[in-house]
Amino acid sequence: MLYIYFHLKNHPALRHPSLKRRGKFVSLSVESTYKTYTVEEAKTRLESYCAYQERCHKDVENKLKEMRMIPEARNHIIHHLIQHNYLNETRFAQAFARGKFKQKSWGKTRIIRELKLRDISTFNVKIALQEIPENAYLFTFEALVEKRLNQLTSEKNLLKKKKKLADYLLYRGWEANLVWEKVNSIN
Repeated sequence: MLYIYFHLKNHPALRHPSLKRRGKFVSLSVESTYKTYTVEEAKTRLESYCAYQERCHKDVENKLKEMRMIPEARNHIIHHLIQHNYLNETRFAQAFARGKFKQKSWGKTRIIRELKLRDISTFNVKIALQEIPENAYLFTFEALVEKRLNQLTSEKNLLKKKKKLADYLLYRGWEANLVWEKVNSIN
């Protein structure tokens, strides 16, 4: 009879009933191995990670935690990335705001909320919002309203139509005063 033994510390499937064969347990285990990185290897990987697209400090910090780097090494690597201009919070915030507005038609409220989730400073959030021209912002808002109203032509109840339009725009982060002003003007 063949028995395979492995050691998985605190693994919930260890000696699980589904592994039972003819009254005897076949215990499968694999040594939990993961890649370890030196500081120089981690620096190189994070340089290419940051060069591929703009990253915020939180993204880089999470990546370093995934790589199981100790806090001192994390701080050293982040300092290196900032010094060599791979990591720049202002540049990230500007690119994020510009991209989400142009690609996903997000409003300022949603952009602010998402930047705050990434721990971007208020100063950088304000700079990022300056990337969105006011005339383009209002034009996009009007285009979204038209698009959604065209999708809602089958809705006969005016109140339901207004609610669906408002929900659509508010979900995308458009300011409530703009949304309700537009919704109330619909007949």
